[in-house]
Amino acid sequence: MATQSFTLDPNATTYTDDQIVGKVNTATAQITRASSVAAAARPIADAEVTTAKLDTGVAKANLDAMADTARGYVKTSPTSGQFKVIAVERQADGKLKVEYDDVAV
Repeated sequence: MATQSFTLDPNATTYTDDQIVGKVNTATAQITRASSVAAAARPIADAEVTTAKLDTGVAKANLDAMADTARGYVKTSPTSGQFKVIAVERQADGKLKVEYDDVAV
């Protein structure tokens, strides 16, 4: 699992398939994929996952019951073959940024 993101620009220019291919073929920037964070970069401390893990279901149910604008997170319910949305934000320039898990449910 890795977090991916994309940004939607409501003022974006529409390109034809041929125009997109032309832009990719003439691009000078190298296209790379960022590597994920190594497990050693964020070790789990002793007893970090204990009783708190048991209370997660109750906490989630309480948060899910809150009004959409008061909740503070995006509730997602993907079905088989869809992807969980992790975060959504509207950037200062008006673009919508979406982060999602790149492994389908």
